[in-house]
Amino acid sequence: MNTFVIQGGKPLCGTVAVTGSKNAALPILASSLLSGDKVLLKEIPALTDVKIMCEILSVLGCRMDQKNVNEVIVDTRKLNHCIVPYELAGLLRGSILVMGPLLARLGQVQIAMPGGCPIGARPVDLHIKGFAALGASITTAEGCIIATAKKLHGAKIYLDFPSVGATENIMSAAVLAQGDTIIENAAVEPEVVDLANFLCSMGAKISGAGTDTIKITGVTSLHGTQYTIMPDRIEAGTLLVAAAATGGCVTVTNILPEYSKPMTAKLLEMNVPITMGENTISIHGGGALQAVDVKTLPFPGFPTDMQAPMTALLSIARGIALVTETIFENRFMHVAELCRMGASIKVAGRCAMIEGCNHLTGAKVTATDLRAGAALVIAGLAARGDTEISDIHHIDRGYAALEKKLQQLGADIRRK
Repeated sequence: MNTFVIQGGKPLCGTVAVTGSKNAALPILASSLLSGDKVLLKEIPALTDVKIMCEILSVLGCRMDQKNVNEVIVDTRKLNHCIVPYELAGLLRGSILVMGPLLARLGQVQIAMPGGCPIGARPVDLHIKGFAALGASITTAEGCIIATAKKLHGAKIYLDFPSVGATENIMSAAVLAQGDTIIENAAVEPEVVDLANFLCSMGAKISGAGTDTIKITGVTSLHGTQYTIMPDRIEAGTLLVAAAATGGCVTVTNILPEYSKPMTAKLLEMNVPITMGENTISIHGGGALQAVDVKTLPFPGFPTDMQAPMTALLSIARGIALVTETIFENRFMHVAELCRMGASIKVAGRCAMIEGCNHLTGAKVTATDLRAGAALVIAGLAARGDTEISDIHHIDRGYAALEKKLQQLGADIRRK
């Protein structure tokens, strides 16, 4: 079953709950390696990427117990391996996040260069720079990164770019380092805050998460904990855009509205009525969509993970929109597929000019990566006629049972 078939033109209506965040779950799962005990994680999303991360932890010697579909117990007491094989690392970009915890806990780690979606270069030099500053010795051989350290020590580290992954990896390594570590120009994404909160629940000493300067005071050991993963703000944004694209009325629950402001601000600018509650956002669609310009930036800017879904929405808005992608250089692969459906989009470098059309038309298209797949689902829901999306395994990497949530809202979508 590797295809979605969508009969478009039906407004989405109803209420749907967001699951736990993929981008928070992966670093938290990796950092559970720092505990010498059991860790119970709640609201773990049932995603392909999460499954791969759990397999990596198992290979490293952890016992993984699935309590139910959204709860996992990680028992790290028998952690005894430090090598992440290529067969797993090559499937998941987030595999790099085990480097910091393994280096801190075991003093050594070997990992194949990580894989993931082909959306552009995502170098690991900032991770390596941070580990080296903490006292690790880094070498590369045969496509692998090898890091060793008898004992990590605190350091002052300035990141050339506020990389989320590097911030998370360095912070995870520093919690067991001797002395104080300060990360400057750190990423301020909500998922970084969630990881810091998780680490503190195990006994880490971290301050400043959510700002561009994070201070970590090393401790000798961390204990077990129970922790609930934050809601997925990208899933929330995708559902909101789908509602707007179909002219529907949808309430998205189990979210943190303040983390969705970059998205909701653009929707309001597009003439989409929105109501926000304590943990809900409601879309009241049906009006004419107005074109807006979008530029992706690190948080609190517009998220790069929402660029493709937003491009799909802008393709049916009135006027001309300019979308600028500043994070990844190869993140417009969805454009050719949207054009198959009647979209008018021209790409030049990292910019896409979108001239809104009256309607999209169903077609056979291919999901080239995770967020591109989400864009095609949105386009299919809004289009006239039937859309068939192949290679939906990409979508399953980041959206848990997306078709079921959309069916709950009245969408005619099925997995074939």
